[in-house]
Amino acid sequence: MDFKRSDVAALPDQALFATLLNGAIRSSEQEEMAHLLRRKSRHLIAYGACACHGGVPGLANQFSREQLLRFVYEEAPTLGENRGSRPQLESVADGNPLELPRLHQAMRALDQVVPVDYYIPGCPPTPQLTKEALALLLSSNPPPIGSVLAPDTALCEECPRRESKPSDLSFAAFKRPHETLLDPQKCLLAQGIVCCGPATRGGCGALCIGGNMPCSGCFGPTSRVRDQGAKLLSSLCASVAAKDEAGIDLALDGIPDPLGTFYRYALPHGMLQRNVSPAARAEVLSS
Repeated sequence: MDFKRSDVAALPDQALFATLLNGAIRSSEQEEMAHLLRRKSRHLIAYGACACHGGVPGLANQFSREQLLRFVYEEAPTLGENRGSRPQLESVADGNPLELPRLHQAMRALDQVVPVDYYIPGCPPTPQLTKEALALLLSSNPPPIGSVLAPDTALCEECPRRESKPSDLSFAAFKRPHETLLDPQKCLLAQGIVCCGPATRGGCGALCIGGNMPCSGCFGPTSRVRDQGAKLLSSLCASVAAKDEAGIDLALDGIPDPLGTFYRYALPHGMLQRNVSPAARAEVLSS
């Protein structure tokens, strides 16, 4: 099974029935492989949260490329004597030219680079979901192009604790899971824990909930949600009990990383997408 890039490139176009491509696109090499596999595949499937929405690596979009490189190679506290040395994109070793992949300005989901036929979400997708998706593709009546091969319902609808979720949530404060002893039978939102279930597609079997941990949103939004993070943020903030500024601030102090909480897997696909500060914009124009 040890195929090389040259083996794939030598195949006739659309010789592969389906490619399940995981990972988001940040480097020139990743973009090149996405275009190659798109040409060689009848069906290109975004497999997993990173390919579908950008994933956790997409959180790097809140920084410019220069900020990332500067921290990794110059400022990180674990750097030793080579602090300040960055890899050279082009060099020569023993007379042989060497070239490293170039890092793009932002992380992108797969469909922001090439057309995608189907999506299988999750971090990672469950074996059952993958099995069902492949069975659909091999059937005589495959789903429409562009389909997400997972249930189009919110996770709350399959959550085993849904009966304990109050119809009128009211948050005096938000807690993080390690700050309280969680009731394994009660809705996590009702316990003041930020759970992404209301804004996240189901199909995972509520595995995190079964482990007494809140949903972090890896299955992405349903088709009725334009922006997963904004949807969750609006629903939670609308249920904050306090109406004065001090009380609101106290409640929101329980969410120390809003971007990482609400856009953990979907920042590149959200309305924000990336840092557009003056410094980042200048970097794009000069590159």
